[in-house]
Amino acid sequence: MNTVIPAKIGMSTRDVDTPALLIDLDNLERNISVLAAYCDEQKIDLRVHAKTHKSVDIAKLQIRHGAVGICCQKVSEAEVFVQNGINDILITNQVLGEHKINRLTCLAKKSKMGVCVDDPANVEELNRIAAEQDVHLTILIELDVGGGRCGIRSKQTLNLMAKKITKASHLVFGGLQAYHGGAQHIYDYRLRRQAIEHAVRKVSACKRWLLSHGSSCRSITGGGTGTYPFETGSGLYTELQCGSYVFMDADYGKIHMEDKQIINTFENSLFVLTAVMSKTNAKRAICDAGLKAHSIDSGPPLVREARSVEYVASSDEHGVLHDPENILRLGDKLLLIPGHCDPTVNMHNWYIGIRKNRVEQIWPVSARGMLT
Repeated sequence: MNTVIPAKIGMSTRDVDTPALLIDLDNLERNISVLAAYCDEQKIDLRVHAKTHKSVDIAKLQIRHGAVGICCQKVSEAEVFVQNGINDILITNQVLGEHKINRLTCLAKKSKMGVCVDDPANVEELNRIAAEQDVHLTILIELDVGGGRCGIRSKQTLNLMAKKITKASHLVFGGLQAYHGGAQHIYDYRLRRQAIEHAVRKVSACKRWLLSHGSSCRSITGGGTGTYPFETGSGLYTELQCGSYVFMDADYGKIHMEDKQIINTFENSLFVLTAVMSKTNAKRAICDAGLKAHSIDSGPPLVREARSVEYVASSDEHGVLHDPENILRLGDKLLLIPGHCDPTVNMHNWYIGIRKNRVEQIWPVSARGMLT
């Protein structure tokens, strides 16, 4: 498939075609370095979640800064990363069905592959196909720690599954998947901390149950951009799965820390560059970044720098900007901070990496559209 690249190396930011997905390279690199240093200091592993950026280039940058590997959400995502040399991947999801599991086991011939389970029948199917392919898979039992999504809720089921995995000829029991996705965007610090404290109590009880019934628990993995200090502080988690920290977004900008200040550990590095394409009203402008250029499931984007301008509505190809001071002119270019970074990334083919207002890098969104 041919795609138009909206920029050239060395081009000024103002000359990049729109709408385009921009990365502030200084902020991106700083975010990666900050979390890497934190994990090193706290002696906890970082397995970055690549579903955020879907980029081989960014994943390799994170690994160079100390990440032990990556997480993917789908087999097709993992296929892209394995093809490009990433050799330690955990699929933080359930993989079911002959076709998908065959693809997973093919990857295990080239890379260390882990996958989550929450059903005994899935364990049997994974082992059968892994045995046919003569490969080994690392299996983590997923716990529902409050997100209400995937994961087991019974200690009896936990014990049954741990023993089934341990006895399986081509599976290795890797421990517990304990990620609370619902807690990441709880704005209030106290409520967010309480959600993870509840999760930690459940994880602790499950670990004790496993050990008391003769099973091991060598890894407990989870945590995300909004909660990772809590999981780290518990002393239970051995690995973090942060993803959005590389980019941040408008919704993460609403999250409060203990002192009621907005979270500021990481900086916005991802933007949608858009141009004013119509200005027929003094207090309203129309830009070329609509629903096909950014995700609004977590709210509208914020306009960077032009503080009085507000993005107020959108349709497929257009965004409506409220311009109370009449500062915008036809052709003006603006940087939008997306409401939700992950699905915004999946709408674009290219990252345009900017440093000092010049295009320094052009990276493909390598795993865009990989949903199976």
